[in-house]
Amino acid sequence: MPFYRGLLNILQSNSGAQIKGVNKVRVLIKRVADGKITLQETSKIAIVTISRPEARNALTTKMWNELAEIARELHIRPKVKVVILRGMPGQFTSGSDIKEFAGMSISEANVAFETMEQAISTIESLSIPVICAMDGPAMGAGFVLSLACDIRIGTANARMGIPVGKLGIKLGPSFVRRIVRIIGPSRTKELVYTGNVYNASEAVKLGLLNHLVPDSESLDKSLFQMAETIMCQSRVSLQSVKKSVEMCEWKQTPAWEFAHPVDFPEGCMAFVEKRLPRFS
Repeated sequence: MPFYRGLLNILQSNSGAQIKGVNKVRVLIKRVADGKITLQETSKIAIVTISRPEARNALTTKMWNELAEIARELHIRPKVKVVILRGMPGQFTSGSDIKEFAGMSISEANVAFETMEQAISTIESLSIPVICAMDGPAMGAGFVLSLACDIRIGTANARMGIPVGKLGIKLGPSFVRRIVRIIGPSRTKELVYTGNVYNASEAVKLGLLNHLVPDSESLDKSLFQMAETIMCQSRVSLQSVKKSVEMCEWKQTPAWEFAHPVDFPEGCMAFVEKRLPRFS
């Protein structure tokens, strides 16, 4: 039970202050603009928390960079056996900050997409299990980020989708691969064609969520149980199955331009101006 209480203290903590009842806690907070990404480590568990609640945890380019940096740090932490990626209570992440995109040139936007992919692939390439905790929407690049994790546990608040058709974004193979491997080619195309957003029950049926729990308190308990079970397994076995699954997948990552020179600026401005986009 001390381990359980310690983990819950960390999961429920909103700051990098000393956490009562937890020994040897390492806290790293990356602050950017009006958001922050926090890394907390204890008992062989690393917890990465995205916090920008006033923007539904939308990630700026700087935040994507910081997330990648934290993931690179976790690559060299030999004692960490499980990673939990989460948002603040009631949130995961709505994806990238579209308002930031609205001020970018096409070339700058394409660089920003490459930054997203770098952060997502760095999380995905961790040799240890990564559990995604979803107490809110995972949209756009946030949806793809969640699919880069090994296991996803969500509450009834979870929503999952990638409505890029409203923004003139051209999804590259690296993004699409993560969706196809779970729901298949036809459903992936339908998801983008329609701009549909799956609720929590639909996400479970499709395999986008591994487990569905009723509320945030249940989510914390499920995370503890999952993490505790994983930590009892052989590290070699965990790493080898993750590597073997990766080798089973065919991957292609050609050069790709994500932002269409006409539709993308129109989609972003429509989002900022709260109107329907006028695509040709």
